Amino acid sequence: MHEIAELEQALRRAAPHRLVEVVEDALREHCGALRVELRLADYGLRTLQPVGHVSGADQSVPIHDSPQGRAFGAQEPHVVREPGALRLHLPVTVRGDRLGVLTAELPPEADLTPLLPGLAQVCEALGHEILVAERDTDLYVLARRATRLTLAAEMQWQLLPGRSCARPEFALAAHLEPAYAIFGDNYDWSVSDGRLTLTVTNGMGEGIEAALLTNLAINALRNARRAGLPLPDQAALADQAVYAHYRGEAFVSVLLLCFDLATGEVEAVDAGSPRLWRQRGQAVESVDFEAQLPLGMFEDTVYVPERFVVRPGDRLLFGSDGVYAAVSPAGESYGDRALARALRGTRLLPPTHVPQAVLRELAAHHGGSPLEDDALVVCLDWHGSVSTVAV
Repeated sequence: MHEIAELEQALRRAAPHRLVEVVEDALREHCGALRVELRLADYGLRTLQPVGHVSGADQSVPIHDSPQGRAFGAQEPHVVREPGALRLHLPVTVRGDRLGVLTAELPPEADLTPLLPGLAQVCEALGHEILVAERDTDLYVLARRATRLTLAAEMQWQLLPGRSCARPEFALAAHLEPAYAIFGDNYDWSVSDGRLTLTVTNGMGEGIEAALLTNLAINALRNARRAGLPLPDQAALADQAVYAHYRGEAFVSVLLLCFDLATGEVEAVDAGSPRLWRQRGQAVESVDFEAQLPLGMFEDTVYVPERFVVRPGDRLLFGSDGVYAAVSPAGESYGDRALARALRGTRLLPPTHVPQAVLRELAAHHGGSPLEDDALVVCLDWHGSVSTVAV
């Protein structure tokens, strides 16, 4: 414990770009580590990219077919023993948001049993400091990209709160495609004071214009939420902000939800095209709301909330129109039947794996050709509070 506290202090004092060096120095001293490297998941969640110069292994490694990827996917340490070498791959995750993998090369005779709890704490401390350091350096942001982002995608990714989040009451994850060229789709969440607020957004248009429109809407929604306004007023304020700038020539579709973490009661405002499916056991059904006007279509729109309840064990899937409206070569929309099949087929996967799995099924449904629109999937597993589960 004393060594962990010292490491945390060293990380806080270190220059933002030297965090991996600080960890490597500490593990050399306390574990006899021969080498330490950090890899971060790329925006497409396909590869793990090295941070800085990784001696002898400068190339990215695939998430789905590598020792590092096994640690990342399972969120558990993965050990590789070779003649004269022992490599330990450890997930780096912060509050459910999977950042990457820390790899330590240790002496082959090292006893891992007493080391693993401390190393897990090291990874947690490193992850927290990376999130703080990103305010002051581009090192970790650059490491996440396997190729160049479009300007629209750069703007959209900077808006996002993370790719996943976990608390005792819920676990959620999201993914956007095409990851390096997304433009109008977005999501946002905030957890505070016993509530989870979740928004799924689709700005009309393409490219930079769609990204600018979505940026305005997301920041207007955040401004209203942080002012303590109820959900319908959050929608109304964002509606006014978008209309004031675009005068009805552009608008934003959004689904806003506020979950009570204690009771599972949900307040919802459906202002456009994002849709919701619920899986309860093996049954999958669309959760339909009264459609209301998208944000910014007309001046001074009044929004009315609707309510429903989620139960422990429920899985909710949110999709943009680029998901459910995508058609197969035979002309069938993905949201008609195929999405429900994909949701049933991924029931045993954790929510962090579901968005990508659904999007892979979408690509197959579409015949393997590039999608005509950007696509967003958000998966939320509801665990409920301790008191709710007990009931």
